[in-house]
Amino acid sequence: MSEENASSRSLPRTDIMQLFSTKTRPLNVCAPMVRYSKLPFRELVRRYNCDIVYTPMILADVFASSNYARECEFSTNYLDDPVVIQFAASNGLDLANAAELAAPFVSGIDINCGCPQKWAINEKIGSHLMSDPETVRDMIKQVKARVDVPCSIKIRIHRDLRETEEFVKRALSVGVDFITVHGRTRRQKSTEPVSLEGIKLVKEVSTVPVLANGNVFTMEDANDIVAATGVDGTMSARGILENPALFAGHTVTPWECIEDYVDLALSYGTNAFIFHHHLMYMFEKTMSNAERRTFNSLTTIPAVLDYLEEHYGLDIARKRVERAEQKLKWDPTTNNTSITS
Repeated sequence: MSEENASSRSLPRTDIMQLFSTKTRPLNVCAPMVRYSKLPFRELVRRYNCDIVYTPMILADVFASSNYARECEFSTNYLDDPVVIQFAASNGLDLANAAELAAPFVSGIDINCGCPQKWAINEKIGSHLMSDPETVRDMIKQVKARVDVPCSIKIRIHRDLRETEEFVKRALSVGVDFITVHGRTRRQKSTEPVSLEGIKLVKEVSTVPVLANGNVFTMEDANDIVAATGVDGTMSARGILENPALFAGHTVTPWECIEDYVDLALSYGTNAFIFHHHLMYMFEKTMSNAERRTFNSLTTIPAVLDYLEEHYGLDIARKRVERAEQKLKWDPTTNNTSITS
């Protein structure tokens, strides 16, 4: 995904904890999304009032042991800030090894304690960790002993909220820096309502910032969750995938945002599958059923571009002139950086 590997072995990064402490409104956060929260999408949502953006979940042991995995899984640049890298791990050593490699390039290290997929639970990662708070406690300790960037956890709630309270208190006891809570148990479907009671409990027992995740599809949703729970910000996954301009107050994806994404995706070299699927999500609420059937059947990037040019007036040449002018305003020498050592 990189245009060119930079020689720099670190990047200047925003202090996320200072961002929390100086905020004048609840923070807007883009969730980790497998396949989708890659560099072009991260840059896109930042243009639309997103304060913090996460990478997709990355397997810590593979990341730590493979140059190829690091090249494929994580590329970044000066514009990609603040970025939190999320790791899935089953033990503290694998996590700390990966964190040490990533730390110079990120604003935070996050531990995935919420992935509900069966394969993840079988590997004793993701939401399996919600039943193993001592392992999570050790992970936090090992990461904080080896890197000087914030270490956070992304959790789910338990059916018995007393277990959630105990889980959070154990993480707090070893210095977790902030917490994101998805207000569902690992067995609940995404169509079920989130537990505002569970989210509020995590906020009330915490001495660190708390973000709420789940059912954030509009700014009204975000504001309602903050009002009901007192959290420091909200994180969106499905909502921001469908509408990357969600946190800018748009209820559906505006054409300007779609055009921005096409330009960024082509500039960074996004593969056809991801490119097409991002656009399918963005058009979901604005295309007719017949139009969606036609658009979703396209199989190549040139076919998608032809369709958008013919039916929507896509003008990539103009967008690229605008993007080149924007680049000159920050630093024309900054390329993508991939961790390959």
